[in-house]
Amino acid sequence: MAIRQILKRSLSSEKRSSSGPADVPKGYCAVYVGESEYKQRFVIPVSYLNHPSFQDLLCQAKEEFGFYHPMGGLTIPCSKDLFIGVTSYLSRT
Repeated sequence: MAIRQILKRSLSSEKRSSSGPADVPKGYCAVYVGESEYKQRFVIPVSYLNHPSFQDLLCQAKEEFGFYHPMGGLTIPCSKDLFIGVTSYLSRT
């Protein structure tokens, strides 16, 4: 599945980065969100990745970036407000 490949590559890239995953607790992953050059980093539960609403965001990432994520981690090309709306919804379910 393409989404798994994106995530696997993103997580391996993050392990190589200088900030590293040290500040990401087990069961969570870091994602970069934004539509412009400036991207904001969020740490989310891995369980969100399987939810259909989040899968839509991952499909957007695949369409825009393929397997190349310029931030080194999973980059989602949507507005911060949309991302917060989706993750707020997921935190309540």
